[in-house]
Amino acid sequence: MTLAFPNTYSVGITSLGFQMIWAILAQRMDVDVRRLFTDQKDIPHKNSDLFGFSLSWELDGPILLQLLKENRIPIWSHLRSEYDPIIFGGGQVLTANPEPFAPFLDVVLLGDGENLIPEFISAAKEVEGMTRNKKLRFLSKIPGIYVPMLYEPKYGSNGELIETEPKYDDVPKKISKQTWQQNTLSQSSVITPESAWPNIHMIEVVRSCPELCRFCLASYVNLPFRKASLKDGLIPAVEKGLKFTNRIGLLGASITQHPEFNELIHWLQNDCFDGMRLSLSSVRASTVNTKLTNLLYKRNSKSITIAIESGSEKLRKVINKKLSEEEIYAAARYAKEGGLSSLKLYGMVGLPTENEDDIQATASLLINIKKRNPGLRLKLGVSTFVPKAHTPFQWNGVNNKAKRRLNTLAKSLKPNGIDFRPESYNWSIIQALISRSDRRLAQVIELVSKSDNTIGDWKRAYKEIQESNSYSTANGRLPNWNEVIHNEWNTKKILPWMHLEAPLSKEQLIQHKEKSFNNDEKNKIEN
Repeated sequence: MTLAFPNTYSVGITSLGFQMIWAILAQRMDVDVRRLFTDQKDIPHKNSDLFGFSLSWELDGPILLQLLKENRIPIWSHLRSEYDPIIFGGGQVLTANPEPFAPFLDVVLLGDGENLIPEFISAAKEVEGMTRNKKLRFLSKIPGIYVPMLYEPKYGSNGELIETEPKYDDVPKKISKQTWQQNTLSQSSVITPESAWPNIHMIEVVRSCPELCRFCLASYVNLPFRKASLKDGLIPAVEKGLKFTNRIGLLGASITQHPEFNELIHWLQNDCFDGMRLSLSSVRASTVNTKLTNLLYKRNSKSITIAIESGSEKLRKVINKKLSEEEIYAAARYAKEGGLSSLKLYGMVGLPTENEDDIQATASLLINIKKRNPGLRLKLGVSTFVPKAHTPFQWNGVNNKAKRRLNTLAKSLKPNGIDFRPESYNWSIIQALISRSDRRLAQVIELVSKSDNTIGDWKRAYKEIQESNSYSTANGRLPNWNEVIHNEWNTKKILPWMHLEAPLSKEQLIQHKEKSFNNDEKNKIEN
């Protein structure tokens, strides 16, 4: 089989999920797996039985098609013959909403790969010799395996999606993701200076997050919150990594909320780790203390990263960010007291109910942190809110004022010596287009894959496909661009991913959404 990542080697090999799947496959005696990236590949097979993709970013989608073409595989699943490999895909993007890519994939693996990949491989071996159609029908019976060609979306007279239903009675009506429940999580199987994070041994501390910020895909789609055992998972993983490198990275959406994190910190204080360089993913600001920052300084780190999302306390309540302003100030103070020279912060613009006062609150907070902690370098990375499937904010669109608000922050922060690093608003728009669309977008993705994959290419391709389609119940016309990206959707709307079961039901997500907006009845989503 071939396992592909639709990006360069340095980016792909940094993906802990890709490394984990490759390691599972490489350890099997009955599988011969080769890796493929956009800029390099292992010695290829003459033919592959299975050809898989790990998709962790929506914008890599068109590259997926380019890799298929380069390997002389038809990009549309219905055009593949008995001699073509089974094309499968996994990763967080496809677990959340695989529909824009569904016509290109024979199989989608939903959820955690630790159990699912071995089950998929064993089932694929069991059906060797069967026809392609029989193979896919057989695979569709396995929990967590979604075979898109066995499901048919139906559209109304106005082009709205009515339902996505199975074509056959013996095909599951709904597909649920697989969830890994053991006390060990993933860790690096490859350590290389060519990685985007050179020579680092990455260790997953937790999966999901107990806080459940309403926009956060990593929290909601990965529920329940799971943690690696300190004794059986984290300590052995650190010891293993140090045999090959002095750089250790602890990863997770909320690693400091691991119930044994303090014990881990105490263990890492031992003098035997003096040569280690320790890095942490973003941590919860309220859990930062001098013991943690001093350890990072002692272990050759210069900074710590916290996610504040907004300087507005009102807005933090809306998104369920249980974080006070004083806790943010304290995290900065602890960073400086612990000896660190830099504090990195993550923020967001365009969140539901946001207004200009909220943007000013973010600017004021950062400027005050700078004043209170002279000599501490501040770096603020800001993204635009993008609605994600299976989260309470999946019904909320991208705020069309977000670009202007990024500019407002830049004008306020840069003159005050704060390193401001915004993500592209225009690419956030395309990300939202992919994250909220259904199978009709596949034609657009196919057209973009033939171009330079620029913002303009996406807009031109969307317009061309939209104008070339006609309304019909069998193949609804592409919806209006703004309808997909910017509009707030009614909670009664049939969403493209509703036939895929999430950890929380639609009713539970609506409850979370209503709870957020009921925090302040005066908050209204800006048009």
